[in-house]
Amino acid sequence: MKLGFGIYSHQLDRNHLRFARQCGATHVVVHLVDYFNGIDSKGDQPTSGGPGGGWGQAGDPNQLWSLGKLLKIKGLIEDEGLTWYAIENIDPAHWYDVLLAGPERNKQLENICTIIETIGKAGIPVLGYNFSLAGVYGRSTGPWARGKAQSVGMTGEIDNKPMPDGMIWNMSCEAAKNRSKLSQIDESELWKRLEAFLLKCLPIAEKAGVILAAHPDDPPVPRLRNTPRLIYKAEYFQRLIDLVPSLSNQLEFCLGTLAEMPHSDIYAETTSLASQNKLAYIHCRNVIGKAPNYREVFIDEGDIDMRKVINILKSVDYPGVIIPDHAPQMSCDAPWHAGMAYTMGYLKSLLD
Repeated sequence: MKLGFGIYSHQLDRNHLRFARQCGATHVVVHLVDYFNGIDSKGDQPTSGGPGGGWGQAGDPNQLWSLGKLLKIKGLIEDEGLTWYAIENIDPAHWYDVLLAGPERNKQLENICTIIETIGKAGIPVLGYNFSLAGVYGRSTGPWARGKAQSVGMTGEIDNKPMPDGMIWNMSCEAAKNRSKLSQIDESELWKRLEAFLLKCLPIAEKAGVILAAHPDDPPVPRLRNTPRLIYKAEYFQRLIDLVPSLSNQLEFCLGTLAEMPHSDIYAETTSLASQNKLAYIHCRNVIGKAPNYREVFIDEGDIDMRKVINILKSVDYPGVIIPDHAPQMSCDAPWHAGMAYTMGYLKSLLD
């Protein structure tokens, strides 16, 4: 088991990489999607503030990640003593019609296959993705962690007003306009769209030596913004990996999201999925409550016994990476740094 660190696109610099290494990380998970694109301030994590109540602007549909770009970033990461383990999330501009089953789906599936091949050539083992129409939406911030530290949560309201035209995956995407009806579907149709994505991309991923790692829906509610959700029940993790069997079909296992799911048994799910070698990497985040009414808290104060989870992973010789998902901000001159350092220190002590 290896300790990693999540890096947003605007944090891809030596200072943030050195901070990760100083906190004990050996591996990094990088978000190449700029969730804050077009927004004046770039925060510790995206919550809201962009057009239509979402995040920022999606990227250029015609600008795929190049091998040269990936190798340049990889060189920077390795120069700071770290290993690039995963890319987290696909830019909605690259696959809006894969999610919507729109007219550009086949072309965009080919583009994603090209991205997977490029990631394989760059020697990056994992591509995380979140197969969602509404994306991560509906959270707010408040002084909800210990000592009134600022954190993120959901306060009981599920927003089922439709997304603005041209919004997909909680980001504004000009190319996705005039497709609103394609998001008004039921859950079974969304699973069919996922299956089409996996059937096309998993063979390419297997050849490229890349794992496709699925993130559950956060928040885990059946519908959000009048769109269906995919993995909002604990048993749906197994359903996804059984949908298209493959060594490359794995999970981006978010402990916080799993804990938010009503009736979930986080320890049984962790044992089962880790024993099957289906956890590509793990987000470590603690919460109190269940969706749609929960709050994120410090790693050592929530509903999850993190020590018990780590011991389960040790018992099955889990070979992957664990990272803090995000953390409450602490009352000091560097709120984000302090919160992440506290989380990293706690996780490192458990590993040691």
